[in-house]
Amino acid sequence: MPATKVKRALTTISSQEEAAEPQPSCGQERSCPAPPAPGAGEGRDEAPGRREGRGAAPMAKPAVTAQDLALKQREISVSEFFTKNRHLLGFDNPSRALLATVKEAVDNSLDACQEAHVLPEIFVEVRQIEENRFRVIVEDNGPGIVRQQIPKIFGKLLYGSKFHTLKQSRGQQGIGISAAGMYGQLTTGKPVAITSCSRPGRPAHAYEIQLDTERNQPIVLKEAEVEWKGGRCGTRVEIELEGRYQKGRHSVDAYLQQTALANPHVEITYVPPKGEAVRFERQVESLPPDPKEIRPHPYGVELGVLQGMLKAARGQRLSTFLCTAFSRVSRRTADEICSRAGLKPESRVHLLALEEVERLFKAIGATRILAPPTNCLSPIGEEVILRSLRGQIRADFYSARTRAPVVYRGNPFLVEVGLAYGGELPAEEPITLYRFANRVPLLFQQSACAITDAVLRIDWKSYGLAQPRGSLPIGPAAVLVHVASVWVPFTSESKEAIADYEEIVREIRLALQECGRQMGRFVQRRRREAEAERKRSYIEKYIPHIGEALQEILGLPAQRRASIEENLKDMLERSRS
Repeated sequence: MPATKVKRALTTISSQEEAAEPQPSCGQERSCPAPPAPGAGEGRDEAPGRREGRGAAPMAKPAVTAQDLALKQREISVSEFFTKNRHLLGFDNPSRALLATVKEAVDNSLDACQEAHVLPEIFVEVRQIEENRFRVIVEDNGPGIVRQQIPKIFGKLLYGSKFHTLKQSRGQQGIGISAAGMYGQLTTGKPVAITSCSRPGRPAHAYEIQLDTERNQPIVLKEAEVEWKGGRCGTRVEIELEGRYQKGRHSVDAYLQQTALANPHVEITYVPPKGEAVRFERQVESLPPDPKEIRPHPYGVELGVLQGMLKAARGQRLSTFLCTAFSRVSRRTADEICSRAGLKPESRVHLLALEEVERLFKAIGATRILAPPTNCLSPIGEEVILRSLRGQIRADFYSARTRAPVVYRGNPFLVEVGLAYGGELPAEEPITLYRFANRVPLLFQQSACAITDAVLRIDWKSYGLAQPRGSLPIGPAAVLVHVASVWVPFTSESKEAIADYEEIVREIRLALQECGRQMGRFVQRRRREAEAERKRSYIEKYIPHIGEALQEILGLPAQRRASIEENLKDMLERSRS
């Protein structure tokens, strides 16, 4: 082998070893390579650059190229996302998953019955199949579902009828019931079974559906026509899932009890896994007011949303767009907005530049516009709250208050509060707090909710309750707080707590203070009566001794002594009155 090639090979080996690990010195366990033979390579010049680069490591080839990364890019469906992040929807543990499944099915039934103007009759059964496997069955007397819509409603996430409407409703996003079916499919492999009759006297349509999580599309496994009992419309949903049944304030039992409390027009029959069936009787025979859909209010629209609305309204004049796209914008108000923005009312909206849209957005905020209409809300009502509290809670005092509707970010909302005091409520424990949003109980994340924040800001000591720092007051009381809105600002997709908007917290505080003052007067009056009764018992105890002393001092007969004692008792009664 020529000497130059030997040197080149040795240089390459040496540089690779230096890059991999430190070289041991000669004389250690590893011996140094033998030097080249004397005179090898003498008289032959090496390339100048080759000598300088003897110790440098060779350039490493990139492990991944941009083209390789591009091949890995793919679209993620919404069902794939929530399959991996199901905790965002409230399916993060078996007990909550069981409750969330019942909740989503019952909420859908209540919404359907309200829209059809039908007094709800709901049947709920939680059937235990194995130790950690249950079958949830929910049946209602609503209007039913047309055959073509059944697969999409139960087998596709983000599919619903309420997301684009502005009116009070329990469901908003079109995720809940299909997510419950997806969870059942993931944990048991079983499909969702749906039976629905939309025409009285006609056969019902029965489906078994699974969700294709890669495409977010329903897979129909079975379709048939079956007989429907009762000769009326309705829907029956059955979902098998892994879960854990437990009692307590975070249980299915507590959810249904609170649902009946906030919806006294509903009749619920509940069959738990263990024990006898429970029936929550209807407290009122009338439906709540039917909320009406409204258009968005200008104050609740952000710049990007306004820009998209303008592009979608292709060909419209600016003044016409403002009057037809928003609520509470008259022709006069539209002209004032255009004048403030320096735009012509006859301008074509889709031709407006971004700078003109920004001026329009600022002009809307600077123009005085009436608050949005409130017929989009459906409050429970003070009389109904009182009747519902008396039907479920045995207390000595009841109070309720429904505040007038107000606005946050252009969205109308109202707050209702009910309060019960005394009776059989525990006196040495924190008060019972019932939280509701659009008549739906909120059982989790109590500390992260605006309702709890508002309760903690109240000085309950002035109303007769003990209040440790940073916690709920202690005393024999139960508080119901209901927030109704066209768009409830939940803190997450699981809809378990209300975001801390200052407008909402302020309204809750004002309603609580109004009920608290009434309770405070009742507590003070009862304390005065108790004190008077205590003094009366003391006086009554000593009246016979006073009569005996007068008899001895004045030398009165026994009959006269009895008359004196009766007169003293009459004077005591008159002083109390």
